[in-house]
Amino acid sequence: MVYKALPQYLSDFLDYCEVEKGLSSITTKNYSRFLARFFEWLKKNNLERITPEGLTADHVWKYRLWLSRLPNSVRKLNPNLTISTQTRYLIALRAFLAYFHEKDIPSLPTEKIKLPKEKRERLVKFLPLDQIEKLLGTPNTKTETGARDRAILETLFSTGLRVAELAALDRKQLAGAKNKTEFELSIIGKGSYPRIVYFSERALYWIKEYLLRRTDEDDALFIRLKGPTNAPLRLTTRGIEAIVQKYTKAAGLPVLATPHTIRHSFATDLMTQGVDIRTVQEFLGHRNIATTQVYTHVTSKRLRDIHKKFHGGRKLEN
Repeated sequence: MVYKALPQYLSDFLDYCEVEKGLSSITTKNYSRFLARFFEWLKKNNLERITPEGLTADHVWKYRLWLSRLPNSVRKLNPNLTISTQTRYLIALRAFLAYFHEKDIPSLPTEKIKLPKEKRERLVKFLPLDQIEKLLGTPNTKTETGARDRAILETLFSTGLRVAELAALDRKQLAGAKNKTEFELSIIGKGSYPRIVYFSERALYWIKEYLLRRTDEDDALFIRLKGPTNAPLRLTTRGIEAIVQKYTKAAGLPVLATPHTIRHSFATDLMTQGVDIRTVQEFLGHRNIATTQVYTHVTSKRLRDIHKKFHGGRKLEN
C-alpha cells in the first residue's frame, strides 16, 4: 500500500481527535499549531514528502535538537524555548503517531518520543495582593479600551479562568447578572470538564461598565475595539495575553505577568486564606489533585514564617 506524506494526514488526524477522541476544539487547534512546527522542520530538511513508515528515531532526535535551539520571542531572559513548551510540541507529535497506530498505518512507535525532563522543580509565578491591586487600577477606565481591559483583569482574578476560557465567553452568558452584585456561571473548561466560576461584585461592576459602552451586536463578551471592520471581533488568547503584559509593564511590576500568572495569584490567594486544596482544585477545574499541589509550595513558606513567629515553643527556657 502506498502511504501519503506526513503533512497530508493532518486534516484526517484533527477530525479523528475531534470525533473519535472527543477532544475539545482548543486542544485540537493546539495540536494543529504544534504539528505545523514539525512540518516546518520537515520542510527545512527536505523531508516534507516523508511517509509515516519512513520517520525514524533519528529524525525525532534531530527535531528535538532543533526545538531546543529555537529562539523564544516572548521571554527575553530565556532566549530558547522552555522545556515545558518543547514538551507540548513533542506530545502533539506523539499523538500524531498514535493516530497512525490506531489506523493500522506503519509508523514509529510512540514510546520512541521521549519527553524532556524538567531540570528543576516547577515554580509558581504569582502576584501578591498589593501588586494585583496596582495592576487592576492601571487601565484608564475613562476610555472604552480601558474599561474593557479593567473588566478583563478583574474577571481573570475573580474567577481564576484560563485565558482560553475567558476568550470564549459570550455576552449572553452574563445576561443573568444584569441586576446582581454576585454571579456564578457554569463553564466547560479544559478537557470538556465542567465547573462553576464566580464573578465578584467588583468584576461584575466593570463588566457592566464596559458593556454600557458597546454599540455592536457581536456575541463575544470581550472584543477588539480597533482593526479592520471585516475582521473577527472576538479577542484572541494572544490578544488577552498582550493586554495583561501591557498593564504589567505600565504598573511597574517586578514580574511580567500573563493571564496564567493571575490565575496562579487567584489560587495562591485562596490557599493563603486557608481554603483547603480540594476546594482550590474545584475552583481551578483541575482533574488531578497533583496539579493543584504545586500551590502548597507557595503557602508552606508563609506557614513556616507564622510558626516561627507565633509558636509558643520559642519561649521555653529548657
